[in-house]
Amino acid sequence: MTRDDYRNTSDTFDQLDSGQQGGFQEVIELLTANGLDGMARALEILINEAMKIERSSVLGANPYERTGNRRGHANGFKPKTVHTRVGDLHLSVPQTRGVAFYPSSLEKGQRSERALKTVIAEMYLQGVSTRKVTTVMEQLCGFDVTSTDVSRAVAALDAELATWRERPLGEMTYLLLDARYEKVRVSGSVVSCALLVAVGITPEGQRTILGVSVALSEAEVHWRDFLASLQARGLHGVRMIVSDDHAGLTAALEARMPGVKWQRCQFHLAKNMLDYVPKGLSQEEASEQLRAVFQAPNRSEADRLLRQMVANYAETAPKLATWLETNIPEGLTVFNVPTKHRRRLRTNNMLERLNRELKRRTRVASLFPNEESLLRLATAVLMEVDEEWQTQKTYLSMKSA
Repeated sequence: MTRDDYRNTSDTFDQLDSGQQGGFQEVIELLTANGLDGMARALEILINEAMKIERSSVLGANPYERTGNRRGHANGFKPKTVHTRVGDLHLSVPQTRGVAFYPSSLEKGQRSERALKTVIAEMYLQGVSTRKVTTVMEQLCGFDVTSTDVSRAVAALDAELATWRERPLGEMTYLLLDARYEKVRVSGSVVSCALLVAVGITPEGQRTILGVSVALSEAEVHWRDFLASLQARGLHGVRMIVSDDHAGLTAALEARMPGVKWQRCQFHLAKNMLDYVPKGLSQEEASEQLRAVFQAPNRSEADRLLRQMVANYAETAPKLATWLETNIPEGLTVFNVPTKHRRRLRTNNMLERLNRELKRRTRVASLFPNEESLLRLATAVLMEVDEEWQTQKTYLSMKSA
């Protein structure tokens, strides 16, 4: 759709000045192209808050408020399911006694959906700008909305995200860890913040996203605090951890999970090796030899092939030989788990795919105004993915594992 198409259909914003319209139209355009369409729960919260605000306006009084201007009374809520392009919304429609009332947000259909998407975009991508959110909600509700009303709606949404982030955990057979970086404005400067993500595989073979955290770097203290938060929520029973060689992670693992086996991602090891292959030697040949090590039928054969590879390069590429001898054993820990689990645990590819989904959503923002806004968006995306995982078949067969 072109911007003119949006201008013709988005009459929600008719009362905004041209500058505001252009900004909001652009946000909607980006959202339509890149997603936020799966955030049905976020829409439910925001619509429910908008309806309560509108009811208070119609009644001329807030809940439990004594005033001579009251025109009726609140009379509970009625459940209603609304089918939208983002999925079914399970709403609680406010009821009244003594005055007729039906929420205009439900009457406005697609128009209110666009407005609410813009509210979500403003909250997620602009770091919850109360002024901007207030402007859009006023257009949705049709009357003045106070900053207190907006703060209440935002708080309800943030509470939903925090509840998921802080939910109790349990036993996890395998733990996968990864980090990616996003640009965030901190104290007037633009810095790269690390987004730490943990995925667990349960004793039943189901995968689940355990947690997410935003830190200024991947220093040991940040990884250690993240791991400590997972353990405080009940994480235990981990038999093996899979990750890349992130800065500070190995030291944090030794501090928080001593004795737990660590599998370094074979995919990243293979990429890192190429930096040590000198000119004049074939990278393809070196990669083929390393692939044979990783695909060996057992650990003893993998060790034998690795020793042979190190010997092959001892004279022609001594730095490569030393690197192989030091680093490759960290990628062979996977031979300690059942054969049927090795293919999915030898690399961090599952988290790489998860990171691509995060990137698809975060690239709309390009620069986050604060750490909280990055955490908010990442949490919402990961909640969606985790809910989808819970409806899928088991990720690993744990029978006789």
